[in-house]
Amino acid sequence: MDASLFDYDLPTNAIAQSAIEPRDAARLLVAGTLEDRMFTDLPGLLDPGDLVVVNNTRVRPARVRARKESGGAVEVLLTKRIDEVRWEALVRPARRISPGTKMVADPLRMTVMTQPDRGVVTVEIVADTDTDVDDILPSLGKIPLPPYFHGTLDDDDRYQTMFARAAGSAAAPTAALHFTPAVVEALQSRGARIAEVELDVGLDTFRPMVAGPITDHQMHRERYSISPATVMAVAAAKQGGGRIVAIGTTVVRTLETAADADGHLQAGSGSTDLFITPGYRPKIVDAMVTNFHAPGTTLIVMIAALIGPDWLDVYDHAIESGYRFLSFGDAMFIEVER
Repeated sequence: MDASLFDYDLPTNAIAQSAIEPRDAARLLVAGTLEDRMFTDLPGLLDPGDLVVVNNTRVRPARVRARKESGGAVEVLLTKRIDEVRWEALVRPARRISPGTKMVADPLRMTVMTQPDRGVVTVEIVADTDTDVDDILPSLGKIPLPPYFHGTLDDDDRYQTMFARAAGSAAAPTAALHFTPAVVEALQSRGARIAEVELDVGLDTFRPMVAGPITDHQMHRERYSISPATVMAVAAAKQGGGRIVAIGTTVVRTLETAADADGHLQAGSGSTDLFITPGYRPKIVDAMVTNFHAPGTTLIVMIAALIGPDWLDVYDHAIESGYRFLSFGDAMFIEVER
């Protein structure tokens, strides 16, 4: 399938440039019926025994202003930690960056290890003190808001979900930005349970697919972790006839990656480059909540796989009905096409 099949016309004014308050005041489109609801209606769409699974990753304050030792300012976005000293990073501008380039953002000193590939490099980072880089970033770096978001936030925590725990992501799992304690309480009162996984959101969140067959797109690997408690919760829900409701594309990829051939979820940590495309049959996920995604992205391909051929009609309805798109936009409820 060609990447052009997953393009659509997204009006600029449909991209949300502010964070709606309260969080759960977002709209919710039911994909199967094109019913227009509010996010606070989500509990009523679920049944007792359903299991809601969220991603508890936290966005790392990893956008750092640095300077090259040879002169010139550069922005370094640390997108993934590789090991104790090496990081994957997106550098801007990248045109004068090459292996051996040294950059400083006191107290951090960075050395570029690889040639930029669409702005992405591997950097070695050492600190002037014995403090770990992740402990320095909260006072040095800033939260990397999406490049298409031109508004401002009163508080950086507005780009963190209520479930956020350990920092490790380059972007938020945005479907969960709509959750509030009131929504969680309503879900539990309905008889639905909540479980957590962790997947560190990486570069593919920002990148469109290359032109040509979608099979030519190389997904970046992202680290995930699933606890034994979550495995037990998924098994119990399945055995009781409940649905597994993934909150966001990151949760879908995590659960489907960790499923064995018999459809049983496995606990543990690993990495995933799973690319869910039309024809894929989910082993674990029965429904999902997601935001409206940018055209030509792997996220749209997943949506097409889970909704089916009518995905574009759903998006057309959302645009015509004034739904807000992308990270701070509205949400959609999908029952998986099987």
